[in-house]
Amino acid sequence: MAGSDTCIFCKIAAGEIPATLVHEDPHLVAFQDIHPQAPTHLLVIPRKHIPSLNALAAEDAELMGRLVAEGARLAAEQNLSGTGYRLVVNCGEWAGQTVDHIHLHVLGGRRLGWPPG
Repeated sequence: MAGSDTCIFCKIAAGEIPATLVHEDPHLVAFQDIHPQAPTHLLVIPRKHIPSLNALAAEDAELMGRLVAEGARLAAEQNLSGTGYRLVVNCGEWAGQTVDHIHLHVLGGRRLGWPPG
């Protein structure tokens, strides 16, 4: 799959780079962000290499649904449901995407300001 040889997130999903995993299944991997922006900051990634939202195909709809559902499940598992949490997907450099592999940020554990940043 394109990008998997050099993509840091593909390497994490393959177990080639260590990460603090919080979930793993045949479709997704979730782990703690190494530069957290909130007390709880997890990343949920598909095992399939998709560079960004701009590269999504119709066939990726189910996978993206799984991604969002897993983010919500992890938020509940982290006891964020009562106070609230944020699910964020950045698309492109100006939006703050630093790794060219689609990923969902799960942020919570404190009051999150608006606009984010």
